[in-house]
Amino acid sequence: MSHRILPSAQVDPSAELGDGTTVWDLAQVREGARLGEGCIVGRGAYVGTGVRIGDNVKLQNYALVYEPAVLEDGVFVGPAVVLTNDREPRSVAPDGKLKRGDDWEAVGVHVAEGASLGARSVCVAPVRVGRWAMVAAGAVVTRDVPDFALVAGVPARRIGWVGRAGARLTERPDEQGVWECPRTGEHYAEVPAGDGSQVTVLIEREQ
Repeated sequence: MSHRILPSAQVDPSAELGDGTTVWDLAQVREGARLGEGCIVGRGAYVGTGVRIGDNVKLQNYALVYEPAVLEDGVFVGPAVVLTNDREPRSVAPDGKLKRGDDWEAVGVHVAEGASLGARSVCVAPVRVGRWAMVAAGAVVTRDVPDFALVAGVPARRIGWVGRAGARLTERPDEQGVWECPRTGEHYAEVPAGDGSQVTVLIEREQ
């Protein structure tokens, strides 16, 4: 098996594409980017210099993934999603001169395994989206998203939990802090964050 690049796409020779990966029309994959196996880069999508993308990742049409982003295995990036890389964006320096590539420090977005970013959502770097989390369409993520969290709004805030199947979890009436996937029946449990903070995180619970 090999990768597939449509004639109108631009893939730099130094980029690495895994087996079964497809780059569709008008997409651009920049220097040193590395994509794993079975990925789909949709029409007009952009993958920045040195970006790291795992296996079976989907970038839908016109998604913009700026360096130094990292996308782990199984990530879904919806249409027109933007992953930024500049905390203090300016076209010119204080003296009025045009800023160049070495005039600012790029910061990245890290999207963990299985997470999904809804259409037209924006992740403002530096930020991490946790494992199997889901960002609603149009949300603006300005702080880290916990594993399995469902976030929405501007700025994005947690409004629930989701399981691996993507369905919103429901709390079991007979077990406080235990959540169930209506699609698969899998159970998840709320626990304190490991860093000692008051933040609650969700973990998969053995049946």
